[in-house]
Amino acid sequence: MSGPRPVVLSGPSGAGKSTLLKRLMKDHEGVFGFSVSHTTRSPRPGEEDGKDYHFTTREAMQEGINNGEFIENAEFSGNMYGTSKAAVENVRAKNLICILDVDIQGVKRIKESDLDPIYISIQPPSMEILEKRLRDRQTETEESLQKRLEAARIDMELSKEPGVFDIVIINDDLEKAYEELKKILNEEITKVQEAK
Repeated sequence: MSGPRPVVLSGPSGAGKSTLLKRLMKDHEGVFGFSVSHTTRSPRPGEEDGKDYHFTTREAMQEGINNGEFIENAEFSGNMYGTSKAAVENVRAKNLICILDVDIQGVKRIKESDLDPIYISIQPPSMEILEKRLRDRQTETEESLQKRLEAARIDMELSKEPGVFDIVIINDDLEKAYEELKKILNEEITKVQEAK
């Protein structure tokens, strides 16, 4: 694979990854590309196939995994998620920095690949704040909320392991977190802008 170095962005649901990502892509139009993940879950209101996710069946996705078409894949809350090699190659072929938004399982799988991305973890300041953010969304059942919180506990612990991430950003202040994110990506952003 050629093109700019990809970015692996990880962190628990509710840590603020999507908010930071959307802002980064808005402020640096034509620099970043989003690797569109595959999932077997149903679309949420407003989500578009091919834009938010490639919505697919369990059978089709399992076949792709078996054929080695995925860089990483994981199962969460009974649904499969994964990043295909083609999704990343499509972004890099456009000379864009490919952003992969994956969970901690995905991070570990990508480390086994030849991708060589920049690994960034976005973490909430505390479990209490994370729980409040997730409850305020009002998109979860109590059962799925508890599963997300348990996954977040594991994610927060693993993010502290040395060598897993190049940087861990604690998102207690959105402006500060955004500045930290831009700072670590500055070199890659400059390369893409100079190549245009």
